[in-house]
Amino acid sequence: MKVLVTGFEPFGGEKVNPSIESVKKLSNRIAGADIVKAEIPTVFYKSIKKLEELLEREKPDIVICVGQAGGRNRISIERVAINISDGNIPDNEGYQPIDEVIFEDGDTAYFARLPIKRIVKEMNDRNIPAEVSNTAGTYVCNHLMYGLLYNINKKYPNMKGGFIHIPFLPEQVIDKVNMPCMPLDLIVEGLTIAIEVTVNSGQDGI
Repeated sequence: MKVLVTGFEPFGGEKVNPSIESVKKLSNRIAGADIVKAEIPTVFYKSIKKLEELLEREKPDIVICVGQAGGRNRISIERVAINISDGNIPDNEGYQPIDEVIFEDGDTAYFARLPIKRIVKEMNDRNIPAEVSNTAGTYVCNHLMYGLLYNINKKYPNMKGGFIHIPFLPEQVIDKVNMPCMPLDLIVEGLTIAIEVTVNSGQDGI
């Protein structure tokens, strides 16, 4: 079995992005599955194109995309992606879509194909703050999650996939008053749990 895990490059003036930093620290093998790690540009459309190339080349059984959600105080397993991009800030190439449909032939929304509630329970049982989230926003994270689930719907019906948001790292909040954060090692442990639960799950579901 093969699991593709992606993280984003830094954006929004940050020097690091905890998503790619945590992905890089994952073991190369988890729960008997081979782990393929990749960095995704924080750019509308280019992010989906990069993911599509990875899906075609690697043909993974499971895909988990990871992104930074500054301000959240726990790991968020996303339930749904919506077919709209609405950037509150420009992406890393200066593009800022407003109320823009991602795929004209796509559904209004797609639900994650991960056992999201089982993942959250296992994280919480191991003392890692986690939650099911019902919004991935409208920035590049939602954009990529929607692109993943669109491709699963159109081309890869047997593939499992979804998106996980993680908090800032401690070093990112030194100058941010009352901003939550999470140590990198705890994030890595949480992502490892998410992979273990998904690999060992015989079905999709929430």
